[in-house]
Amino acid sequence: MQKYRIRTAAASDLNEARAVMLDTVYRDFGTGYVPRWHADIIDPESFYVVPPRHTLLVAVDEKDGTVAATAALDARGPAHPPNPRWLAERYPSGETAQLRRVYTRPEHRRRGLARQLVEELLDFARADGGYRSVYLHADPHSPGAMSLWRTLGKVVCDEREDVPGGGSGVVHFEIPLA
Repeated sequence: MQKYRIRTAAASDLNEARAVMLDTVYRDFGTGYVPRWHADIIDPESFYVVPPRHTLLVAVDEKDGTVAATAALDARGPAHPPNPRWLAERYPSGETAQLRRVYTRPEHRRRGLARQLVEELLDFARADGGYRSVYLHADPHSPGAMSLWRTLGKVVCDEREDVPGGGSGVVHFEIPLA
């Protein structure tokens, strides 16, 4: 059985973590790099490593030392636009732990890495003490994402159904903090 070590990303992990993230937005989402959406991918240190209430975790394959998966948390709530105004109001920056970049390389999927990473992020948010909610949005076409998020939280807005014209087509979730 393959073993992984989950840890806070070190400076030496950032290039591999960035590669996991970029591969995901190109392969799974089909969007490629879009600066207004993905600036954190290019500069994970400024977004997740330096700010004290933010974090970037990696799952490292113990066999070869490579980064197999990533997961991040920050204190930025969803922005309006592009998200519906009521979501931005419900999940304000500073009080909301937003889960981001929970991505696993295809060859490492179906091993529970994303779930383990999310549990570690929730522990981080609880230890912080200043977050009142945990929020994320997911691309419904991302392999395995919807089933994972539905087991961990509840849908608060499915843009495909709840927003006229389908919005951006993402699904918004709240994960229990307790």
